Amino acid sequence: MSQPKLPRQPAVRQKKMTAADFLFLPISRKSRSQSARQMQAAATEAMAEAAYTIPVFREEMGETEEYQRVSRKVEKGLAAIQEELQRMRIATKAQVDSLAIDREVKEKMYRKVDLPREIPRMPDFIVALRPHTVWEKMSVKLFCTVLGTPMPVVRWYKGGVPVDPLSAPGKYKIDSKYGVHSLIISRCVLSDTADYSAVATNPHGTATSAAAVAVRSKSTGGLCLCRIAAPRLSGAHSSKLEVSLVQCFPVTFGVEGESASLLCTLVVVPDLPNLPPCIEWYRDDKLLQPGPLVDMSVAGSVARLALPRLAKDDEGLYTIRVYTKDGTSEHCAYLFVSDAAPPVAGAPGAPVSVKAYDINSDYILVAWKPPNTVNEAAITGYFVDRCEAGSDSWMQCNDTPVKVCKYPVADLKAGHSYRFRVRAVNGAGVSRASRPSDAVAALDAAESARMEGVASAPGQPVATRNTKSSVFVQWEPPTHGQQGLMGYYIDARAVGSKDWFACNHKPFKLNRFVVHGLTPGETYVFRVQAVNVFGLSEESQESGPIVVEPALAPPSAPYGISLLNCDGSSMTVSWSSPKSCGGSKISAYYVDRRDVDTLVWKEVNVGAIVDPVCTVDNLTEGTFYEFKVQAANMAGVGVPSAPSLPMKCEAWTTEQPGPAYDLTFSEVRSHSLVLVWKAPVYTGSSAVSGYFVDMAKKGSCDFVASEQTEDTGLEEGEWYVFRVRAVNTHGIGRPSLVTEAVCARPPPGTKEIVAGVDEETGDVFLSLEASDVSPASAFVWSKNYKPIGECPRVSVTTKGRTSRLSFLNPDKDDLGRYSVLVTDTDGVSASHTLTEDALNSMLELSKNIRNPVVPLKHGLNYEVLEKGHVRFWVQAVKLTPAVTYRFVVNDEEVTSGEGRKISHDVSTGVIQMMVENFTRESEGTYTVQIHDGKAKTQSSLVLVGDVFLAALKEAELQRRDFVRKQGAHFSEYLSFAVTEDCGVMLACKVANVKKETAFHWYKDDEAMVPETPPNVMSGACTLPIPQFSRKDQGVYKAVIGDERGKDTSTYDISGQVFDDIINALARIAGESASEMVLQCTPEGIRLQCYMNYYTEEMKTTWKHKESKIASSEKMRIGGTAEMAWMQICDPSDKEKGLYTIEISDGVKTHARTFDLSGQAPPTLLFVSSDRGRVLGGLPDVVTIMEDKSLSLTCTVWGDPTPEVTWFKNEQEVVSTEHTRITFDSGKFSSLLINRVTPEDSGKYSINVRNKYGGEFVEITVSVYRHGEQIPESKLGGAKMATLTRTKVPSPPKFPTRTPTPKVPSPSPHPERDPPRPHPGPCCHPPRAVKSPTHPQIPHPTPQIAPTP
Repeated sequence: MSQPKLPRQPAVRQKKMTAADFLFLPISRKSRSQSARQMQAAATEAMAEAAYTIPVFREEMGETEEYQRVSRKVEKGLAAIQEELQRMRIATKAQVDSLAIDREVKEKMYRKVDLPREIPRMPDFIVALRPHTVWEKMSVKLFCTVLGTPMPVVRWYKGGVPVDPLSAPGKYKIDSKYGVHSLIISRCVLSDTADYSAVATNPHGTATSAAAVAVRSKSTGGLCLCRIAAPRLSGAHSSKLEVSLVQCFPVTFGVEGESASLLCTLVVVPDLPNLPPCIEWYRDDKLLQPGPLVDMSVAGSVARLALPRLAKDDEGLYTIRVYTKDGTSEHCAYLFVSDAAPPVAGAPGAPVSVKAYDINSDYILVAWKPPNTVNEAAITGYFVDRCEAGSDSWMQCNDTPVKVCKYPVADLKAGHSYRFRVRAVNGAGVSRASRPSDAVAALDAAESARMEGVASAPGQPVATRNTKSSVFVQWEPPTHGQQGLMGYYIDARAVGSKDWFACNHKPFKLNRFVVHGLTPGETYVFRVQAVNVFGLSEESQESGPIVVEPALAPPSAPYGISLLNCDGSSMTVSWSSPKSCGGSKISAYYVDRRDVDTLVWKEVNVGAIVDPVCTVDNLTEGTFYEFKVQAANMAGVGVPSAPSLPMKCEAWTTEQPGPAYDLTFSEVRSHSLVLVWKAPVYTGSSAVSGYFVDMAKKGSCDFVASEQTEDTGLEEGEWYVFRVRAVNTHGIGRPSLVTEAVCARPPPGTKEIVAGVDEETGDVFLSLEASDVSPASAFVWSKNYKPIGECPRVSVTTKGRTSRLSFLNPDKDDLGRYSVLVTDTDGVSASHTLTEDALNSMLELSKNIRNPVVPLKHGLNYEVLEKGHVRFWVQAVKLTPAVTYRFVVNDEEVTSGEGRKISHDVSTGVIQMMVENFTRESEGTYTVQIHDGKAKTQSSLVLVGDVFLAALKEAELQRRDFVRKQGAHFSEYLSFAVTEDCGVMLACKVANVKKETAFHWYKDDEAMVPETPPNVMSGACTLPIPQFSRKDQGVYKAVIGDERGKDTSTYDISGQVFDDIINALARIAGESASEMVLQCTPEGIRLQCYMNYYTEEMKTTWKHKESKIASSEKMRIGGTAEMAWMQICDPSDKEKGLYTIEISDGVKTHARTFDLSGQAPPTLLFVSSDRGRVLGGLPDVVTIMEDKSLSLTCTVWGDPTPEVTWFKNEQEVVSTEHTRITFDSGKFSSLLINRVTPEDSGKYSINVRNKYGGEFVEITVSVYRHGEQIPESKLGGAKMATLTRTKVPSPPKFPTRTPTPKVPSPSPHPERDPPRPHPGPCCHPPRAVKSPTHPQIPHPTPQIAPTP
């Protein structure tokens, strides 16, 4: 840096400076280095009055005489005026003296003793010490002025330790003259940073004045501060004020638990906002200190003592004492505190003055004073409660009331702090708790002594800025426990967080510490703990919050000085701004120049230059000049730049333009960046029409030209340099200076501009959150790369690292590309193109925010609940707890009341109104209006006409249904179900039944008695309908009831319901249908399909070769409960082909087929005499009296010998003692039943079969009791069987068990010819003979049973 110089005076014009000029002289970078002697000489010279000198042009004789004549006349007038003023002064002084003498005489008349000549006065600092901040190796002088009678003696202290000049010769110098006392500290070092105080003492008192001295280190640029604060004014200053008490607090009455304030109005002269009067408050002559229970304040002209939570301990005589110029002024008044309302009527008041005595580690003795009792019952004892410090959980210490006013509390945890309170007890109950005692620690005397040895908490830390990631912290040492002090622990916490973290892990001996590793821009607070041999001290108070930012420093040097224009006598130069602004905005530039032939630099400007461009005048044409530039900010003037290259002062006359300048980069990304520059100052002979941007890699001279300001196609991680050339009609101009190299890589943490809409105001905005900022950073917004500046269309707000550009009334004129550059950062910048579509979308969203509507998920709707209540409800997408709403019915607002309840649920967003009595008067329009913050909406529902009648009908139905359910009722009404065995069942469920509840079935109003009585206690009742068919159509009804009422359920089985049941049966029957089989009949052949159940109501279709078959004489269609069949009479070749039966269940069609193609000739196809047959011997019907024996015997035949099986009611008969089965010689089969009973009645059948087929014969057996009439035969033409005692054939020697048929045996056909006595190959089978499915054999086609 160049040597300091005196400020330069303007070269064109010189004048002598006046005092005013000196006071407002700008402090430039040169004036900072002037010595105090030069400044004093300049001030003295400026303030001296110069003698008047007659100008040369007035030295002629005539004018001189005229001038002297006028002067004499003016002097006479002035003399007369001065005489009159002197006379008035004398007269006024005489009057004042006379009044003073009269006053003094009157005062002495009332005095009994003479006053001493000198009034004793305690020391008083008229001029207090003030804080100083100095550089290292500089001297500092502390001054103060003190008065007092007798003259006080002043002693100096550093950090509470007396200053001894002999301890450091030449370091300190103490002086005292005429009441002005001074302390001079020579060649300050960092350790001189401390609090210095002057203590003045005389026989009447002591006064103190203190100030902080901070020493700044030049090497680090940081400040070593003990405390940075405003000058601290000692209490002695308050004695200079005249204070009068005007309105004072009267006698005051309060109640426990309430608050009270004692106010005094003051008149203070002079009224200085930074120097309040000294005021003290006393209760019963005991000085009060501020705390949680006492708040003292002096605001304006009012002194206030606030007691936020009154207790009877606060009762007493309160005194306010004000220190004034003439001494003190006092006022007293009593404050009465009465008992609050007791928890129980008649309970005593709370005890008072609870204190702890005799403190030990395992017990503490607690004592108190009893309350005053007047009308209450006598106190019988006290309960003592304890609470650990820091907790609000109170625990009762004694189980039975203690009768004396003290109690030893035991079972304490050693080292823990406790508070105590007491409650009084009498016959009516327990009183309110007393005010808790102060917290005391349960420690033994030795431990208490150890705790007393622990250092006290250090002073409140003061944090100052240091670097970008560190903070300098200083604090005062502890006032107690400094002996054996080992050091300090420093903790830090981010503002807004509750978690502290350690800054050092080993005690640090000094009382200043640099905390490193902090987050830049984050705000922290700090605390300190002292460590000595007895342990850790309490934490200090938290420091004030501080943002981690670098300390202020002068800016770095500018660079890149270039010549922009020259006209032969002046040169215009520019330069690039410093890379570092030192943490403060650059406020000025200073330019120096020199002729290359000399070594002397000359200042170009005395005043500040704001922009980085300057025109230097008064130059010599043809001379070479060098320039250098310095930048300045709040911290001072930075180092100068390197001298520029020699530039010749020669007029530019070229037709091409000059160079562009101030090239800057922005929006540096991996493959692109934006280059911005300023237009040339010298444009040549025509205007600039364009520019060429030349790009080259770092270290290369091969520039590639481009006409784009945004260079794309860069290689990530490569370094590039750029230059710009302007173009006009005459050609390409001079190139700019080459930029510094830039890397094609975005800065760490780079973020882009975000376009959005403010959720609160609805403003459309562009926002950028910078990844890195400094205190001097500024966000510069541009549109199409032209700075916006002050524009009525937008507003810019910056908060922390985020800057927002808000559009006031956005429209199409605001479309374009917006960019923002953050100054004093490592190239933080971004851009965003605002398109019309994006703007329209944001404007729509802005409209919704500014005119918000509560979004509804469901509009107003209604539903009918049980009891006939109607619920009107609306559901919003989201509601806040602050939502308000109202329901309007037929233009009248309704509220919750009798028969109506209105509520809402924030979590679900539902708002509802429950109407209990919904009647015809409820018809109308329902509206709900919702307000949630700024948003609002409404929804309406019109319930009139048919819509209302439908709702009313449903409400009445629900109301009746609720009444119905009060007794036994149907919880599920009648419905049908079809089982897998094709059984149809009507079912219902009942509820609220008891044993006395009756249940009845009806069909077409005729009672039905099912075989199984209904069991209502099971909760379900069923009615089976076997072999369902058309005959079962009708209206079924179930009735349940008891003394509480009855309920009815009806079910009409007809129409669609009947069709549904038939379809359900058809589905099960179709799925269970067997393959079709061929059987012989007397008329021809029959195709049979067995299934679980068959009825003619099913949709069954027979087909032959895809042609439907209608029932006729040739082909008859029919069926039984077990099967469906088709009879082909007199079959012929024409009947050959594929036969199909289709069973439709309304959804699906189930088909079974049988192929009669490719069979043997008709004579062989339909006749086979070797099949198993019954040749005769069995009647159709047998009637027999009980206790008789029945023998059914028949002759069977077949080749090979058939197998024989007997059945009763389709169940196979097993040979037992009661029922015996025999098969003799392969020809005779018998069924013998010994001593028949009515249970033996039923349908019996014999099944005879072999591999060629077979048949079965059915016999109906009826057993009647003794004395009963013989029943008539049910089959016409049949005679009652005569029972003969025939010889039963002996059982065969080989097994007689035959296979059981897969399907139940069919019922006999009513149309059947009587049996023939002599069967032959061509005869028909006897009556009641059927041919069941023949057994399957391994043959490609089904076995056919021929007609015998």
